[in-house]
Amino acid sequence: MDKDQIKEHFKKQLELLQLERKEDLEQYKKLMSDTSIEERRKRGICWHPVQLNKTSFDAGDRIIIEVTRNENHTESHVFQSGKSISLFSTAGKNEEHTENVKAVVNYVKKNTMTITLNADDSPDWINDGQLGVQLLFDESTYKEMERAITLCMNSEDATLQKHKNILFGDLKAKFNSIYEYNIPYLNESQNKALMNVLSAEDVAIIHGPPGTGKTTTIIQCIIQNLKNTDQVLVCAPSNAAVDLLTEKLVEKKVDVVRLGHPARITDTILQQTIDVKTTKHIRYKELKAVKQQENQYRNAAQKYKRNFGREEREERKMLWSEANKLRKEVRSLSEYIANDIIDKAQVITCTLVGSSTQVLRGKRFSTVYIDEAGQGLEAATWIPIQRADRIILAGDHQQLPPTIKSIKAAKEGLEKTLFEQLITSKKVDVMLQEQYRMNEKIMNFSSEFFYNNSLIANENVKDHLIFDGDLPLEFIDTAGTGFNDYTDPESLSTSNKEEADILQKHMTAYFEEIQQQQKFEEVQNVGVITPYKAQVKALKSTLYHLDFSDEVKSKININTVDSFQGQERDIIYISLVRSNDDGVIGFLQNTKRMNVAMTRARKKLVVIGDSSTICRHHFYKKFVDYTQEIGAYRSAFELMY
Repeated sequence: MDKDQIKEHFKKQLELLQLERKEDLEQYKKLMSDTSIEERRKRGICWHPVQLNKTSFDAGDRIIIEVTRNENHTESHVFQSGKSISLFSTAGKNEEHTENVKAVVNYVKKNTMTITLNADDSPDWINDGQLGVQLLFDESTYKEMERAITLCMNSEDATLQKHKNILFGDLKAKFNSIYEYNIPYLNESQNKALMNVLSAEDVAIIHGPPGTGKTTTIIQCIIQNLKNTDQVLVCAPSNAAVDLLTEKLVEKKVDVVRLGHPARITDTILQQTIDVKTTKHIRYKELKAVKQQENQYRNAAQKYKRNFGREEREERKMLWSEANKLRKEVRSLSEYIANDIIDKAQVITCTLVGSSTQVLRGKRFSTVYIDEAGQGLEAATWIPIQRADRIILAGDHQQLPPTIKSIKAAKEGLEKTLFEQLITSKKVDVMLQEQYRMNEKIMNFSSEFFYNNSLIANENVKDHLIFDGDLPLEFIDTAGTGFNDYTDPESLSTSNKEEADILQKHMTAYFEEIQQQQKFEEVQNVGVITPYKAQVKALKSTLYHLDFSDEVKSKININTVDSFQGQERDIIYISLVRSNDDGVIGFLQNTKRMNVAMTRARKKLVVIGDSSTICRHHFYKKFVDYTQEIGAYRSAFELMY
């Protein structure tokens, strides 16, 4: 692209973002309009009623509230760290929202949610009526992405111009010649990726297919990089991915500051936040003393009620004036401490959008590392890039793409990430090839279809099984059984009750076999994956009646593929659901999602589906052919009679 074409590209990105924002808002309004609190609760966008457990303040003097929902309310929900929400109170027969305040979710653990209020004081209605928590539409993320794209389009900054010309234009990325690295605990391709990153002047990519040790490689790149620079910025699209990187860096004794809202509630993560680090700062006692003084003046001013004379009015005015002066001093000192903490850290970790935070304004970094870059919208990825002299992207464009709600925006290019754009047009990547997760027979299909047959199973996992003589891969074909899928007219989600029953029968027989072999203690976890929320519900209902102990059942996790990204399980079941005469396969057309699902399995993968429906798509035709070649194909009729 030339300069004008690059500008047009950014204009198009803005258009697509506006399409996505519009669709996102419309879906939100549809979820919220003309629905009762009970209906919203069932849809997972509301907790009501909630019990107020405790109120506290963080180091920045923000109000932190912990609430718990009724233990009988077991519906899945959308709440996670960083989500914008409303804390509300209801009163009266119609459960009307009488009061509300905006807030942000800090974290959710089982039925408990911790939130930060966007208010200076705790609401006086907090003990009135019944409290609830409800999802809000997140406008701020779109604003930050649009701001980033507009800046990219119009900025004349030399470094940003260079990045644009490398990513979209004819400018080639430069690599310095450096001595060969051979870190003993990295394999050959990981060492190559390390050399590629350290020798890059402008941009480099670590391409990490499933189970290939991408995180290990990134961490080592950062550690080696820090030998030549004081500080780097490390980002990812999700809080969970940022937390993982933070934990791994701390394990390596790197001084990390975690900005934003952690999703993982571990002591390791919380110790890296600005709030906790502030309490350990040399000037924290001074900050605390000024806060106490401010509160004393504020409390004294609030004691004056309506009926008081001129002298009292002057006294009240003076008290408020002193309180406000001290509040400014608190803010100034808090800002100084935060900046001091950030300046001294070796690594700053945050989400892509989180890198737009006020505490990083005006800061530049020699290098920005962006993990899971195959899941980040282009607009979001530009936010941290604007702060960096050098860009390192890590991820896999053959796994989950960004979540996009507008079909039109996705088709017109919003789904294409910077990672995919770069890896398919420039030679700046090294692919990690040795994988440490899957039995070779589970790995081979994915390797052939997505990675040009380049993956190699490490000797320690190549032949590992749940028990000797077990099949690592099975495809259970429901063709001819009449197990038709059903799409709910209200939720538009699809399920297949009979397929869930077949899965239960297989799992029961397989678990009994594992117990006979006395191997169940070695099974750490089991995943059941399906593309549809309605099938998740059907499977949870069906598998609840499994005739096994609670200890065995506790090892089973049932969910859609998105929740399994970056994870692994000893045993994975996949329920494909779709079975119809028209060959309609819906979500199954997204083969990248299926790549993620299949590659979560370590020792055993069981896929259940209707070959007569799914095999009209070449991906599934190849998969079924592969299972027949290796003796992994079975008919569902074998389980029925």
